[in-house]
Amino acid sequence: MLSRIAESLFWIGRYIERSDGTARILDVHLQLLLEDPWIDEDTACRSLLAVMGTSAPEDVDKVTREDVLARLAVDRMNPASIAYSLTAARENARRAREIVSTELWECLNTTNARMPRRLQTDKVHDFFKWTRERAALSVGIVDSSTSRDEAWQFFTLGRSIERTDMTARLLATRSLTEASGPSWTTILRSCGAYEAYVRTYRGMPSARNAAEFLLLDRLFPRSIIYSIQRAEECMSAIDPREDRVGHSNQVLRALGRIRNDLEYRPISEILSELPRHMDRVQRVSREASEAIKSRFFPTQAEPSWIGETS
Repeated sequence: MLSRIAESLFWIGRYIERSDGTARILDVHLQLLLEDPWIDEDTACRSLLAVMGTSAPEDVDKVTREDVLARLAVDRMNPASIAYSLTAARENARRAREIVSTELWECLNTTNARMPRRLQTDKVHDFFKWTRERAALSVGIVDSSTSRDEAWQFFTLGRSIERTDMTARLLATRSLTEASGPSWTTILRSCGAYEAYVRTYRGMPSARNAAEFLLLDRLFPRSIIYSIQRAEECMSAIDPREDRVGHSNQVLRALGRIRNDLEYRPISEILSELPRHMDRVQRVSREASEAIKSRFFPTQAEPSWIGETS
């Protein structure tokens, strides 16, 4: 497969997952701001922007939910925003048009065309729901119409690495501040994990069990461990190597280190320093992404539409 095509498929997967994950995180926190009058809006919004890798507007003294929406939902120039991700996914699909199915191209093209340029306050929840549904539709089209060849592996590899990063960001928001951090029940619901959690643990969420489920459950597709394992499987299928000693594949080495660290570290220790551990997961995701780019997508100058700043 041409590296140009593989790169586009990898980033289609990442950008679709990024739009979905960002919508979930924003939906949770903006709803909390509406429901809890005691939350300091400026502090909560600045913390949320920081977790998402975006700086607060410089020309405002107090950051509001409208500023967050402008930066992370409809700003087409911010790589962390939903609008940017949907536009970039469509652009990558255009560049890989000879591989991308007509159904997926039409889905991404339509999604990008219907992306609003501003949001009405009473339509915010509907917008996040629409974003999640369009992401699910795109992934469903790929899963149901793509052969399990290198094209599917690169797409799924991108999705898995991005999902690892986005789940870590969502968990990091749990400890933004005591006042503005969402409950574990809220976080589980935002991941679509509440029903699966109840079937597994047979009870109301506790901090230990909920964190354990989203971090370490090998059967739930949004858990960090599941996503890392899926990325490792895709990487091994794309670049099969049988090293006699260790791993020469830098991607597998990065993913393996963080997987082992999470699996063998006591969950109570992870919970006590959750933001630090989630920051490490995000750093490993970036390291793996950089290793993939240097191994499979060697270019002299990185095109602007691929840039990753979050």
